[in-house]
Amino acid sequence: MTSDEQVNPPYEVLEHTADVGLRIYGRSLPELFSNAGLGLMALAIETQVIEEHERLSLAVSGSDVEQLLVNWLSEILYHMDAEGWMFARFTITECSPTAVAGEGWGERRDAAARTRAVAVKAVTYHQLSVRETPEGWQATVYFDI
Repeated sequence: MTSDEQVNPPYEVLEHTADVGLRIYGRSLPELFSNAGLGLMALAIETQVIEEHERLSLAVSGSDVEQLLVNWLSEILYHMDAEGWMFARFTITECSPTAVAGEGWGERRDAAARTRAVAVKAVTYHQLSVRETPEGWQATVYFDI
């Protein structure tokens, strides 16, 4: 990790009335999806050490890259809420505009051991965008809280 990545996270938090959003950056589409997962983690859980004891395979598809991003983040959110997963990093093994597969690395904790920063309920399509830029990829996504 370079010092720029440590100082400037690959996402920005966007405030909205009943939602919270992220603007996510990646040099490639796989990096964008990995960074989107990290952004969701930063929103949903308080800063704490997450050990990479376990890995979970993740795979979703969508009709286009926007739906794919919503499905990817919804899959991560499901595993957080239903199974207690907390992820420290994501690796993407396959990625196209309609399918993404990878692994989340982290650990599972019971509800009492998880401190939620924001109660993220769902990923929304509100102001959703994913686009390629001269610098790579950029996405905007909002979450219902």
